[in-house]
Amino acid sequence: MKYWNLKKNNQLVLEKTGIIPRSISRLFDKFKQELNPNSEIEALEEFKVTRYQTLASIKYILLLVVIPILINQVSKTFLLDPIINYLWTKNSTYVFINQSQEERAFADLQRFEEKIHFDILIGKLDSDSQSIIQKRMTDKALEIAYLYSVESANAIKNIVADSISIIVFIIILIVSKRQLSILKSFLNAYIYGLSDTAKAFLIILFTDIFVGFHSPHGWEIIIEAILRHFGLPENRDFIFIFISTFPVILDTIFKYWIFRYLNKISPSSVATYHNMNE
Repeated sequence: MKYWNLKKNNQLVLEKTGIIPRSISRLFDKFKQELNPNSEIEALEEFKVTRYQTLASIKYILLLVVIPILINQVSKTFLLDPIINYLWTKNSTYVFINQSQEERAFADLQRFEEKIHFDILIGKLDSDSQSIIQKRMTDKALEIAYLYSVESANAIKNIVADSISIIVFIIILIVSKRQLSILKSFLNAYIYGLSDTAKAFLIILFTDIFVGFHSPHGWEIIIEAILRHFGLPENRDFIFIFISTFPVILDTIFKYWIFRYLNKISPSSVATYHNMNE
């Protein structure tokens, strides 16, 4: 099974544009295959290859997804949690890992103080009980400090654990090159085997999500989440520069792929895409 040649299974995907239209050449190939006395055996063999390719690709995708995530969670729970919690929470006098955390903490404390003043104005709290108000402010400040201290420790854990997961992911790719080639063949056969309308729909969906006119808001949320995940400062200038440049680069790469590859492999899909996009 492992010595099967998978190139034949993707012949239609990799064929180039020639003088004779592909539809005519495929018609002759199909007619020739029907006249072949061994067509049933070849069809059964091709079905076995396709089945093996599909199962191997699914297993490999699960391996690429499950193993890094599992190692990430195990290393974070059993290795990094006790070490970093001890070094950061117990022995460190620092609370914030960057200025963005500090600004968010001060904003939280300010909102709590404004809420107390509001309760005083509407009569829910006695303005004479300054000691109670001060105690509530102190308790809230300690609570905020603890929450952001935990967030800082989690950011350090995320950096180390994600680095380990990336290393494991790269190792899996290196040691399983054959499975990777099978996965590439499976994806090529699946994607290029879609109908022209389905291809055009996926192209429009992808471009509208990642490089459409409304995509900057989504990119802003994603970048802020990534920066906060790794404990990096949420620099607004960096976020705006990234949003203004990366989607443009992505759109250029995508259009080049359409012009360079898809236009040769499936020109009808490109025509359908342009018609649907108008």
